[in-house]
Amino acid sequence: MKLHELQPAVGATKRRKVVGRGRGSGNGTTAGRGGKGQTARTGSGIPAWFEGGQMPLIRRLPKRGFTNVFKKEFAIINVENLERFDPGQEITPELLIARGMIRARHDGIKVLGTGALTKSLTVWAHKFSQGAVAKIEAVGGKVQVIGRD
Repeated sequence: MKLHELQPAVGATKRRKVVGRGRGSGNGTTAGRGGKGQTARTGSGIPAWFEGGQMPLIRRLPKRGFTNVFKKEFAIINVENLERFDPGQEITPELLIARGMIRARHDGIKVLGTGALTKSLTVWAHKFSQGAVAKIEAVGGKVQVIGRD
């Protein structure tokens, strides 16, 4: 195949609709735009959400609650997920991200107490639940809080 032999696939191209070329063409006078008014004009456009002047749905519905802009969102990890590390290993947020156990740090990392732990580990995180602290220290591990002295 050569460059001059290339052609678009059958049905891939369509002939342009020629409008405004007399009544006999089928698209004369109004050029396929119907009658007069807003939609016949160029550049016109009624937004999809416009309801003809009726009170819009979003304004008719009751509003409830609010969004707390100061809310902190923590990346969560359970004690049972720490079981895959080697005994005595230091677990840091960077290690958890590198292993794909959490996607991002968000506002910090919180360790929760779901599951069992059998290995002694040193865990660095921003927050710990009471259950997580009890389970980590019960097997001889250490809990290190990041951000507190």
